[in-house]
Amino acid sequence: MRASSAPDYDLLIVGGGINGAGIARDAAGRGLRVLLVEQDDLASHTSSASTKLIHGGLRYLEYGEFRLVRESLIERERLWGMAPHIIWPLRFVLPQTQSPRPAWMVRLGLFLYDHLGGRKRLPGTETIALDRSPVGNGLADRQGRAFVYSDCWVEDSRLVVLNARDAADRGAEIRTRTRLLDARREGGEWTATIVDAGGEHRMRAKALVNAAGPWVSDVIGRAEGIRSESKVRLVKGSHIVVPQLYEGTHAFMLQNEDRRIVFAIPYESKFTLIGTTDQPWDAAPGTPVISDAETAYLIATVNRYFARKLTPDDVAWSYAGIRPLHDDHAGNASAVTRDYVLDLDAGEGEAPMLSIFGGKITTYRKLAEHAMAELAKVMPAIGPAWTAGVALPGGDIPGADFERFLAGLTAARAGLPSELLRRLARAYGTDVAALLDDAVNIAALGEDFGGGLTEREVDYLIAREWAQTSDDILYRRSKLGLHVPSGTADRLTAYLEARPSTLA
Repeated sequence: MRASSAPDYDLLIVGGGINGAGIARDAAGRGLRVLLVEQDDLASHTSSASTKLIHGGLRYLEYGEFRLVRESLIERERLWGMAPHIIWPLRFVLPQTQSPRPAWMVRLGLFLYDHLGGRKRLPGTETIALDRSPVGNGLADRQGRAFVYSDCWVEDSRLVVLNARDAADRGAEIRTRTRLLDARREGGEWTATIVDAGGEHRMRAKALVNAAGPWVSDVIGRAEGIRSESKVRLVKGSHIVVPQLYEGTHAFMLQNEDRRIVFAIPYESKFTLIGTTDQPWDAAPGTPVISDAETAYLIATVNRYFARKLTPDDVAWSYAGIRPLHDDHAGNASAVTRDYVLDLDAGEGEAPMLSIFGGKITTYRKLAEHAMAELAKVMPAIGPAWTAGVALPGGDIPGADFERFLAGLTAARAGLPSELLRRLARAYGTDVAALLDDAVNIAALGEDFGGGLTEREVDYLIAREWAQTSDDILYRRSKLGLHVPSGTADRLTAYLEARPSTLA
């Protein structure tokens, strides 16, 4: 009988966001047979709709989230070292000109922020006079002082893809556009039905990991007999992208009278990213869009601080995502914990199911370690933790010195445009060598779809990064959608449709 044979997989992971991809990588590196299924594209929802920061979460100190902040601060420099091509330091200017918090309180919080997580490489906090520092340029009011502190930037959707890439390189199977229909326990293992463009498929696994983010409760409902007291609280966060507001590579943390904060961050060389909002979300997860009220709120915040005034017509692009937070019954959406809860359902002799509630990008690697520790309670053959400090694909840059790496690449590929090489180095790190292969000039990279996106890069993304559609390439594997000329998306779609193998 089929039940007497070994299960197809050790772990079936549902969800291709940062938590699912991170757990897949960790598990595969411990020798487990892993299948990850994602109903859409990798990072197609919450994990590509973040503020794109690897940070401790300064404002979480105000809510007493010391454990979360400490863990996040420790992970901040660790992740930077693992992927210096997609993660890099960023200085944040925190003006006190319109702060609802007294300066002593902010400075105390920043002192804790500097020392709570064992900061080693990032510079600490300094106090500046806005009228004497170039970082005050662009502000409407340059009187008074500001605090300047450090965090890191991340290309969020690329972080997800690189974790999936590493998982696959270590033996995991990654299936996008594949949905879990149902699962039930049979003989100490899970029997699950998944569906993709080719139809329904039955498979078996020793354990089920529910990393479905906003759909975590939906997946629980698809698995027979699961008992979970944890609840998810959905909160919408929206961002706008506008033409560059100010000169400089620093970001701003803007405090509002309602005590919420909004970031203004240099973005894609020509733009400023502004966000985020915190709005309760009571509908099904779906694909949210920013509301007029959220746009107005973000614009009003910017207009209070900056000399250049915005209108809704200045918005070049916007995006919104649903955060699947653990419901701690906080009174407002901004105060809901960003910490994570791991809910293990595993009765005596039953196949385990681990459901992930909450979490943030910065702590994904530690969350994956904790997830494996929970599963080890019922799957004792799981090997030891290993991911701390192990570079992600393309991240093995000597000394984590990106600029030196780029200089070497530019010298070695003198026939290629320097601007193109910088973008490719940022996206792919040392893997850029595999992408470029023996190309010494732009013609060798094939058709140019616009904005420096070439046939060679598209083929690489199809073969190595599960890209199937123009949005996968222009807005998740990259942000070239902000830069390419009109017509690029259509040309790219036609190219993809001419390749039947790209469509699952």
